[in-house]
Amino acid sequence: MTELPQNVRWQLWIVAFGFFMQSLDTTIVNTALPSMAASLGESPLHMHMVIVSYVLTVAVMLPASGWLADRVGVRNIFFTAIVLFTLGSLFCARANTLEGLVMARVLQGVGGAMMVPVGRLTVMKIVPRAQYMAAMTFVTLPGQVGPLLGPALGGLLVEYASWHWIFLINLPVGIIGAIATLMLMPNYTLQTRRFDLLGFILLACGMATLTLALDGQKGLGISPLMLAVLIAVGALAIVVYLLHARGNDRALFNLRLFRTRSFSLGLLGSFAGRVGSGMLPFMTPVFLQIGLGFSPFHAGLMMIPMVIGSMGMKRIVVQVVNRVGYRRTLVASTLGLAAVSLLFMATALAGWYYLLPVVLFAQGMINSMRFSSMNTLTLKDLPDELASGGNSLLSMIMQLSMSIGVSVAGLLLGLFGQHHVSTDSGMAHQVFLYTYLCMAVIIALPAFIFARVPNDASQNVVIARRNRRRS
Repeated sequence: MTELPQNVRWQLWIVAFGFFMQSLDTTIVNTALPSMAASLGESPLHMHMVIVSYVLTVAVMLPASGWLADRVGVRNIFFTAIVLFTLGSLFCARANTLEGLVMARVLQGVGGAMMVPVGRLTVMKIVPRAQYMAAMTFVTLPGQVGPLLGPALGGLLVEYASWHWIFLINLPVGIIGAIATLMLMPNYTLQTRRFDLLGFILLACGMATLTLALDGQKGLGISPLMLAVLIAVGALAIVVYLLHARGNDRALFNLRLFRTRSFSLGLLGSFAGRVGSGMLPFMTPVFLQIGLGFSPFHAGLMMIPMVIGSMGMKRIVVQVVNRVGYRRTLVASTLGLAAVSLLFMATALAGWYYLLPVVLFAQGMINSMRFSSMNTLTLKDLPDELASGGNSLLSMIMQLSMSIGVSVAGLLLGLFGQHHVSTDSGMAHQVFLYTYLCMAVIIALPAFIFARVPNDASQNVVIARRNRRRS
């Protein structure tokens, strides 16, 4: 890193700030949901759409971001991403209805979808390949700080100012980032193949309609007929895409990816696994505030041990997988995460609040071990010519499953809550207890998928810290 020219270092800082903005926004909102509900005159049970709208938009737009960056140029797309994200933040802060806030979050999601993958492409283009790992470590570090800072900062702003400030703080950072991008970042372009517009539309339609159908009458108030139409349209779009991609080398995602058994199992397990994991960041601060009466700031602080556990586990996950293999690691971590989720609920309802940080720390460690193992299993055996498409598909599935997880959590709260959560403490405990029991089952189910993963005798290489410093 010390050998890089000064202008390249500034370009890396710009990408790092983009990563920070995107990662901060995905966590800072969770703590503010009950306060948003009170301000907008909505039930807290409906506020999951604030999360779903953002994450689903990111999932839908991800496949197009890399192609746009190659075609239009990384500077132009990264600048556009920052501007859209910043404008979305402004509109979120000015929203006075839930519908307006959701639409503003969609605009934010379009910017967020382009920010991280285009940032990765930018780093690949501006630094020598030998320094790529060191450069990516540098730019992704702020992205790891974002989830650590987000919950506490969100709680602090909500408690001592208002929820609007969790979006307003993006404005100065976004303006500075946009100006710096135009001034300092080169506009690299590449020759691109024709974009699979039909495949993109089919996948986007399928993901959006099926995810929205999960909310059904509870969340969206739609009729049973309209619900059936959404499910039919979504299923038809996915089937038509599979027919469109069959034997089509220009398809958005090549179906030859699924000939690799580890990819197929890993992708299916990642989807199912992240549906359960996606519920936890949404449910935990909501339960702490509505179920236990914590302040927004206190609830935000309680999320920090989970993030610290997640970050700490990344240093030893390779050794764990090398010792016990992917199958045992994934099965044990999946069942362990379900057990720890139930332990969190039992500890909270027993009033042992001093133990909650320890339980959340363990939850973060187990969740991180599972995420890292799933990602590596999915991509490790892909041939080079399919690796890029496999990585993009995995990124899309990760976002989609998170949005479905939050939707399912909101559906469970609505099913058990019947709008009584905010008024009756005893009812609130019962609602959250039933919801967490269902969540634990959903979290544990992917263990059946991971049990089919074959034993892997290959060893993953551990990068020594000394080597990292030299690079």
